[in-house]
Amino acid sequence: MTINHIASLGTYLPPWGTDASRVVGRDEDVVTLAVAAGLGALAGIDLAEVRKVVLVSRDLPLLEGGNSAAVLGGLGLPINLLVREAVGGAPATLSELGDAGPGTLVIGADIAPAGAAAAYVGAAGAGVRVADRITRSMPVATRDGQGNSTDYGDPRLLRVRGINASLDRLDLSQPIIAAAGLSAKDAASFCEGTPPALPTTGASAPLFALAALLEAGRSGRVLAVEQGAAVLTELMSGAATVARDQRPATPLPKGTPAPGAGISIALPSYDRNFDAKVRLEASKCRDCGVLIYPHRFRCPQCGNEGPTDLVALPREAQIYSMSTIRVPVPGLVSPYSLVLAELGDSGVRLLVGTTGALAGSMKIGDTGCLVFRLVATRSGVPDYGYGFLPSLTTALDTEVSA
Repeated sequence: MTINHIASLGTYLPPWGTDASRVVGRDEDVVTLAVAAGLGALAGIDLAEVRKVVLVSRDLPLLEGGNSAAVLGGLGLPINLLVREAVGGAPATLSELGDAGPGTLVIGADIAPAGAAAAYVGAAGAGVRVADRITRSMPVATRDGQGNSTDYGDPRLLRVRGINASLDRLDLSQPIIAAAGLSAKDAASFCEGTPPALPTTGASAPLFALAALLEAGRSGRVLAVEQGAAVLTELMSGAATVARDQRPATPLPKGTPAPGAGISIALPSYDRNFDAKVRLEASKCRDCGVLIYPHRFRCPQCGNEGPTDLVALPREAQIYSMSTIRVPVPGLVSPYSLVLAELGDSGVRLLVGTTGALAGSMKIGDTGCLVFRLVATRSGVPDYGYGFLPSLTTALDTEVSA
């Protein structure tokens, strides 16, 4: 089978939960997880070389309407790029990686346990190929179109008629060094030596496994299973960068949304503001050079109404002003903090919510960065934008002082 080359990988774990099991914050979903991991894999990559994005998950926010535009916007990729949204788990991700061509970004993202990982296939790097795969039906766990889940609840059936029966049909002439889609105990029973501990069991799990193996300088066969399906991939020696965005785990703050009707969606306004919010791009006046965010047809500095150029705004930010809201707001969990963030040396200030830290735990002057987040869900439509994430040093200092 075809040999692809992993040039780089990126992994992301939400800061909430425990070391054993991460959970998403209220402003995160599969799309924001995928963007965080994808940005790690694309760090140092010429975005002009990216030809395709594949997102694999069983927790896609939109099954109608699509998630591709938000993924491309968050990654800073052009709107004419091909995006494939694949519903699946660990085997589906390894299959997509094995079938991907150069210039493909493969992302796996999961909600429970939460995490995402991405691999960029380039012209050179660590070799990877699909050694064998089998697709069988053993629907122990199912979910219907209304989101109702059913679990057959028989782990022995899944092991004997699902996993073991699939392994009997695979090419096991060489030992397995990592297994994705299984518990740590089950993975150890299939692997030679000690397999890497994985934070997820879904679509992102095999990419977490590949990242761990590359960091350890190991090569060999990686197994991915889900119910009756199994894929066996061979990881070969080679160099690939691994970027990890994995902060220490913190318990998710308690709280429930305040009762009352939330703000409904206005699709014309949503459409007009989508690119500005998701892509974080400002207009640059060709006459005076001032940056304008969001875009306006008339420059507020010199009055020019001619063409402008789009400029990506910096993600590094510092809190210029802030406020913590403690009164109940329908549909929101109080308290929450809003900051006026100054973006690098651009002169642009942006009002955003805080993320990854307790409300009220930051102060004016704290540094951090803007990260892609789910701002709200209105009328069932995910509305994406950015949140201020304090630097890790600031967050740790705040936690100690608290």
